[in-house]
Amino acid sequence: MTVLVNPVHPGEILKEDFLVEYELSAGALAKEIRVPRTRIERLANKQTRVTADTALRLSRAFGTTPEFWINLQTNFDMALAREHVDLSDVKPLVA
Repeated sequence: MTVLVNPVHPGEILKEDFLVEYELSAGALAKEIRVPRTRIERLANKQTRVTADTALRLSRAFGTTPEFWINLQTNFDMALAREHVDLSDVKPLVA
């Protein structure tokens, strides 16, 4: 099984590939997509998750899909779970 050593938080993608690229501050983006400034700041600082609402808004603003943002979050969550969840006591129910 491949385990990501340093899973990438979607906020890092937002910050590096979108905010920097578009020369936007978190506050400017928040204003454009009609969310509180702190939502974007916390996401860009990897302190919170991408929600469905935020995914829809980011996809509209940047011409991506909401699934792009949700999948970034899901992949990050799964990478962390693989590193921290002990499944040794869970037995397969199917042979």
